Amino acid sequence: MTSTSPAPAATNTDLPVVGHWIGGARVESASGNTAPVYDPALGAMTKRVALANQDEIDRAIAAASAAFPAWSDLSLTKRQQIMFAFREILNRDKAELAEIITAEHGKVLSDALGEISRGQEVVELATSIPQLLKGEFSDQVSTGIDVYSIRQPLGVVGIISPFNFPAMVPLWFLPIAIAAGNTVVLKPSEKDPSAAIWLAEKFQEAGLPDGVFNVLNGDKFAVDGLLTDPAVASISFVGSTPIAKYVYETATAHGKRVQALGGAKNHMLVLPDADLDLVADNAINAGFGSAGERCMAVSVVVAVDSIADELIAKIVDRAGKLVTGDGRRGADMGPLVTEQHRDKVASYIEVAEQDGAVVVVDGRTVRPDGDENGFWLGPTLIDRVPTTSRVYADEIFGPVLSVVRVESYDEGLELINASQFGNGTAIFTNDGGAARRFQREVQVGMIGINVPIPVPVAYYSFGGWKNSLFGDTKAYGQDGVSFFTRQKAITSRWLDPASHGGINLGFPSNN
Repeated sequence: MTSTSPAPAATNTDLPVVGHWIGGARVESASGNTAPVYDPALGAMTKRVALANQDEIDRAIAAASAAFPAWSDLSLTKRQQIMFAFREILNRDKAELAEIITAEHGKVLSDALGEISRGQEVVELATSIPQLLKGEFSDQVSTGIDVYSIRQPLGVVGIISPFNFPAMVPLWFLPIAIAAGNTVVLKPSEKDPSAAIWLAEKFQEAGLPDGVFNVLNGDKFAVDGLLTDPAVASISFVGSTPIAKYVYETATAHGKRVQALGGAKNHMLVLPDADLDLVADNAINAGFGSAGERCMAVSVVVAVDSIADELIAKIVDRAGKLVTGDGRRGADMGPLVTEQHRDKVASYIEVAEQDGAVVVVDGRTVRPDGDENGFWLGPTLIDRVPTTSRVYADEIFGPVLSVVRVESYDEGLELINASQFGNGTAIFTNDGGAARRFQREVQVGMIGINVPIPVPVAYYSFGGWKNSLFGDTKAYGQDGVSFFTRQKAITSRWLDPASHGGINLGFPSNN
């Protein structure tokens, strides 16, 4: 791990400030409070982000509230047309957005483009909003009576997104929420806020009316403003488990509908009959992609002991060929998002050594293809990690891949099911019976069979079990449509002018 020089002070007034997007325009903050935004590959602060005060929180929510009546009353056809237009603009300009993501998050350009493509899937799902919002109809449930259902938007909805996917995660929620007739206040991560402003500008270009989509930059104060304001009907959140639990408890205490996606510790169970070259490739891809800053990253390889040594040798060989460096130079893996986060992740390598694990590949010694001041930590592989170690139990959120050896399928399954998290998992095997048994027995919300990062396509829904999800619904897919709408069941009778039914004080029955 290369040393870093002190970062510039956050009070540098020469740097540009990322403000808010409220009511269809960029808004400079009057709060006077800012936070630094870094280029992780340079280790230098390149801009500042405004931290909203109460007046700015109120303005963003008021703009969304004012826009709601007209937007929710707009025809589905016109909302659909805006989604189609936004899809084309996003596809046209995605390279520009990828550069913004790389400059503030650090992930390599190809990874940033991949993030945008997965967000694009939800945009494309939202273009079918007339079909997704279709209700049901039952004719003549009783004599002269029909019953049908409709779905209506909630109102103003709040979205709080994390630093690791500054475009994809907002796009998990925005397209469905907006297409369903809601208005939105998005609070992006203060670590990489510019992608959210870019999305707002492109939605405006697509024809979205002012006030339908607002961006409120800030810290915990802004988050709490959304969680507690009575005008905000729902909260969608993605982040660490402790914060997800806080968001869920606070927002529900204030009467809001909540979907709060938390942390993870994803296991890859490798059976003796698996193709070990395939496993090694996928362990590298899923463990070190985006520098491990993914809630769906594989962080634990659970290897049946007879194949562990051979598998580790293959992973080591591949890890040694990876280039860690500036994502704009064609590197395989970029830096971590901040110096503080890099140091926290690196500290787990020390913990592993203290707990008796074997550090096979040490990312602290990486020689990056980039500025020496970047927030570098190379791929790290740790063998024989005790399950009592914090290295095994904690969500590290960095390029640290642990290996735990087990003697059987049953021991591996028990290990996975004992975890407090249940976000994603994978099994690698050529035995269809074992795979089918695993998908039924494992207590995890998203499962890959010879697939290391089982993020569902947009017409399914994303979300885990246990401490990986707080709330009753997952993100996007049909769950997303249900979350951002309320259903009404309507019982209707239009009487024949010749017969009015008469008086009957008995309980209504279907006859």
